[in-house]
Amino acid sequence: MINVNDLKYNESGLIPAIVTDARTGKVLMLAYMNSESLAITLKEERTCFYSRSRQELWRKGETSGNVQNVVSIATDCDLDTLLIRVVPAGPACHTGNESCFFNTVFEGAEPFTVEGLMDLIKDRKIDKKEGSYTTYLFEKGRDKILKKIGEEATEVIIGGKADDKAETIYELADLMYHAMVLMADMDISVDDILKELASRHVIDKKVKQEKMV
Repeated sequence: MINVNDLKYNESGLIPAIVTDARTGKVLMLAYMNSESLAITLKEERTCFYSRSRQELWRKGETSGNVQNVVSIATDCDLDTLLIRVVPAGPACHTGNESCFFNTVFEGAEPFTVEGLMDLIKDRKIDKKEGSYTTYLFEKGRDKILKKIGEEATEVIIGGKADDKAETIYELADLMYHAMVLMADMDISVDDILKELASRHVIDKKVKQEKMV
């Protein structure tokens, strides 16, 4: 564990702080802290920065309500930059964008992410591309989506029972995809699911009991 007194501030007594979403890893903003704002952040477990333009402390979300609840704070190998992981209560940017980094300079191939797939599925719900299987599912409706989930769940069971890892992975991917189509159909977000899992302590505690008949 690094002692905060070992951090290296610049000649103005400031240290840059990169803020990321602890749930998605997305970079939200870059701001600066001095020793006082860092102390406040540690005490309140919400981000507090130092405004270079106004030359004063500012608590993120103090007026907007878009506070950032701190999950962890790390520093780089030179001890002169902070990486702050947060759970944001709203957009990080004053423009209303989720992240301050939304102006594209260069765009290569996007890595595959669950969030990216979910966005694509949602897009198919609105902009029904001809020939798209996802579009077909939305057009057929909820019953068709639910039927496919049931079918894919059965295929997962068959693959797992046969101890066929490759087949189980394949069928789990199908099951997860169709579950995400249902989520989009019902306006359920990935974050909704993660919050539910977090509230359950699902790893060590059974929280849903079978109904007694």
